[in-house]
Amino acid sequence: TAAMSLGALSAEAHETLAIAMNRIGGMSNSGEGGEAKDRYFTERASKIKQIASGRFGVTPEYLMSAEELQIKMAQGSKPGEGGQLPGHKVTAEIAVLRHSTAGVALISPPPHHDIYSIEDLAQLIFDLKTINPTAKVSVKLVAEYGVGTIAAGVAKGYADIIHISGHNGGTGASPLSSVKYAGLPWEIGLAETHQVLLANGMRTRVTLRTDGGLATGRDVVMAAMLGADEFSFGTSAMIAEGCIMARVCHKNSCPVGVATQDPELRKKFDGTPEMVINFMSYIAEEVRCLLAELGYRSLDEIIGHPELLTQAVHGREAGYMDLHPLLYVPDTGSARRNVLPTNELPEESNLGYRIVEQVLASLRANPEAPIRLAQKINNTQR
Repeated sequence: TAAMSLGALSAEAHETLAIAMNRIGGMSNSGEGGEAKDRYFTERASKIKQIASGRFGVTPEYLMSAEELQIKMAQGSKPGEGGQLPGHKVTAEIAVLRHSTAGVALISPPPHHDIYSIEDLAQLIFDLKTINPTAKVSVKLVAEYGVGTIAAGVAKGYADIIHISGHNGGTGASPLSSVKYAGLPWEIGLAETHQVLLANGMRTRVTLRTDGGLATGRDVVMAAMLGADEFSFGTSAMIAEGCIMARVCHKNSCPVGVATQDPELRKKFDGTPEMVINFMSYIAEEVRCLLAELGYRSLDEIIGHPELLTQAVHGREAGYMDLHPLLYVPDTGSARRNVLPTNELPEESNLGYRIVEQVLASLRANPEAPIRLAQKINNTQR
């Protein structure tokens, strides 16, 4: 499931999504609000832990409990803004998880204040892979023109997954002014990212993931053809567990207990993991049916093959837009999807480990002697 924080969602709704995805072998995303320690390494744990610009809830334990660590550079539904949680949704429980104060609005800054270049991002990717060597690292970007260039830099920084987020995605806490008429469709960002990575020989090194209003098997098949290896469901997964789209997430008055911290309203939440599992099963079944109609045996066979899509002409204006740039495929002859399990750091990047080994060797040889080390370094070493 897509990133939805504990705070934007109620604890019950948040845990229901995690349990459902864990039972079917998927992955839920904690969002940027942290997670209760008693959920770590249980069926209620989110396998994807997010690190956003506000660093809310990020602790060593939090990072070590993840199977994937996601760096949130931006959010598709409100690009250019950080995450927002109104003060009336910051209860004592939420404040503890986010290491803040109850009743105080929490707004993540638009940029990460330690990331102002691809080199800075590469350093954070390295740091996350160092603290949790078994976890994959993903970077969440927003669908926009030029995102392919950024994605290429992310791949060079040794991220394992690039997540392209579209404008149709919802948000569980922000005011309507932040989400209306903002962002671009995931198709634009995904197609450009796939094309740039393919043209630069990096497509096989990283996994491409997308979200932004995916709701049907048809959406999944189209996303795969445009280059996506993986797919995230946010709003549709919330609807599956009982969301009725009341559009009052930011007011803390969700009538069905999905997006509220009000104890009385939370009692009205009656969603179950089985409801979400049924929805995901429906998606998978529709994908299988569409693949069968097209003559393919697996989703892998259509990933990165936009030539299987044809523009449908409907209406007088929009139907005649030139969408050929979305369907372009660079003629490189290489695989059009990810084929490596991880985008491994180069051996030379482990400068810190080598220095530690040299220091320990010197201490064992003579604990009293001063230690002096000399070594040539370059900017690929961390």
